[in-house]
Amino acid sequence: MTDITVPQLGESVTEATVGQWLKSAGDSVAKDEVLVELETDKVSVEVSAPEDGTLSEIAANEGDTVEIGALLGRIGEGSGASTSNGADSTAAEALPDHGGPGEDAGPTPGAGDGALTDVEVPTMGESVSEGTLSTFLKQPGDAVSKDETIAEIETDKVALEVPAPADGTLAEWLVAEGDSVTPGAVIARVSSDSAPAAKEARVSTGAATKATPAQTGEVASKAEGRPVAPSVRRISAENNVNPDNIPGTGKGGRATKADAMNYVNSDTAKTASAPAEAKAPRDIGPREERVRMTRLRQTIARRLKEAQDTAAMLTTFNDVDMTAVMDLRKKYKDLFLEKHNVKLGFMGFFVKACVSALKEIPAVNAEIDGTDIIYKNYYDIGVAVGTEKGLVVPVVRDTDALSLAGVEKAIGELGAKARDGDLSMADLQGGTFTISNGGVYGSLMSTPILNPPQSGVLGMHRIEQRPVAVNGEVKIRPMMYLALSYDHRIVDGKEAVTFLVRVKEALEDPERLLLDV
Repeated sequence: MTDITVPQLGESVTEATVGQWLKSAGDSVAKDEVLVELETDKVSVEVSAPEDGTLSEIAANEGDTVEIGALLGRIGEGSGASTSNGADSTAAEALPDHGGPGEDAGPTPGAGDGALTDVEVPTMGESVSEGTLSTFLKQPGDAVSKDETIAEIETDKVALEVPAPADGTLAEWLVAEGDSVTPGAVIARVSSDSAPAAKEARVSTGAATKATPAQTGEVASKAEGRPVAPSVRRISAENNVNPDNIPGTGKGGRATKADAMNYVNSDTAKTASAPAEAKAPRDIGPREERVRMTRLRQTIARRLKEAQDTAAMLTTFNDVDMTAVMDLRKKYKDLFLEKHNVKLGFMGFFVKACVSALKEIPAVNAEIDGTDIIYKNYYDIGVAVGTEKGLVVPVVRDTDALSLAGVEKAIGELGAKARDGDLSMADLQGGTFTISNGGVYGSLMSTPILNPPQSGVLGMHRIEQRPVAVNGEVKIRPMMYLALSYDHRIVDGKEAVTFLVRVKEALEDPERLLLDV
């Protein structure tokens, strides 16, 4: 007797709801055949048979809430599942009957008998626990090569590529485009059989194709007191709908994740299920176009609003005379390029000036964690980069240990990766302070928004020739406004002003950076 237990469900997920049993007690099953679907608040998880045998017991019923490691059922000794025509058992998963009533579906064409290899969601990086399956680059039946990209997953930071784990044929998709997925989740299977697989893609929450209400005669209606799956609760909360209003196609009228997605995208949800205080989408005019925000743009919007709602954000300003830096660049730019194979820009000076100031004012380089302050004795500076998909902030590591040339090289490489869409999660994590250069777009002055959980962000702006008083005389100088937005909960006004003054002093007298004074 072999136990069937709840597998690991992903980071921060501790329980699931039993969605649908695809086998009944007494049925023969084959190793790796999907037996039951579990629904979490993020994704659906399929539980497969650990060996050939007979499903002797179902311990957790549909609708039950189960924790990781809980007993779902047991497999006893017996012959594995097989088709009546003698096809290999691994190809005998429940498929839709395309024949007429009473007709034998016949053998699965081209399914082959190659071993199946799971395609898992790769690690998304620190603090990233889910993503959205954005694009399928291969379809079931397509030949794939090991490490060939077969899908793209969009997280709140970057797009990740999902590689094929082995050479073979893409046998099936276990998710649909738009589904949320977590690291380690199995989203597809690759068959080692070189023959094209004719098995249809299983989408949304399905493993074997589910019967629709029309096929089963069930009425998709609201059921009082029915259990609500975590995924349905999450989708309902995100879209301001009442889960009780979602027509269910599951057992006993229970709503599945697919039901919830279909409902929130329907016109009914906009009028019947939205709370009175929720703002319904307005009708668009003949010269308007409605486009759904990308996941990255939604996350940017959410994080920026969270920063405003959470931090006591305040901005202080100063201006800096860029004469000394511009003269230094003009004098040494050719030699710098020749020796270091990188252009001498402004950003390297600003990064080094900020590091010098952060060492003196450590609160700007710290973060709040509950009722504690975490001071960081390293200087990983995020450099905001605008891309076609939105703003990203790759991080230059250990800037205090880098030379000016080292900083410029790192910024150049990260900028190129951002524009090409090649940034990894590691490139975007762990920054302690951020610099944003709105000057490249012509901005004269702005109030940058914090990048949580950081406590400070420096805004650079365009250089403009302005009259200033120098030793009692009016001079025309290249001036730039600087803006420091900071979290007033941790950084006092005196510290913020002092920080900005130190940056100004370092830029107006670059020798200070070289002498560390």
